[in-house]
Amino acid sequence: MGARSKARKRAVDVLYEADLRGVDAVTLLAERVGSTDVPPVNDYTVGLVEGVTAHRARIDDLISEHSEGWTLQRMPAVDRAVLRVGLYELLWAADVPDAVAIDEAVELAKGLSTDDSPRFVNGVLGRIAVIADQLRAVL
Repeated sequence: MGARSKARKRAVDVLYEADLRGVDAVTLLAERVGSTDVPPVNDYTVGLVEGVTAHRARIDDLISEHSEGWTLQRMPAVDRAVLRVGLYELLWAADVPDAVAIDEAVELAKGLSTDDSPRFVNGVLGRIAVIADQLRAVL
């Protein structure tokens, strides 16, 4: 697993934990940065968590609009975290190709969630990728 893949996994872990605990993800991450109790936090992880947090309302709106038959609250929390990271990279991370953002999110879903989750994540992000250029133009 490459450095960025590990950073994505760590970002999903932080976002997932923050979601379950009902706390701010950036605050939770800040508690971990520099702590001797946990492994060092990669800069890319910090960027992902901060980016998802900064754009969370828009990210959640887009996920809700493009997830057929699912509300955000009904999704498994880990799927929400994976989708948030994937969508952030898809729309705001200019150095990450769309296909890479989607593939990485699908791989995270394979390793962390249910058997149906990879297909679900791929479907949601794939639908958004079709209109990604239009979305980026108005962000």
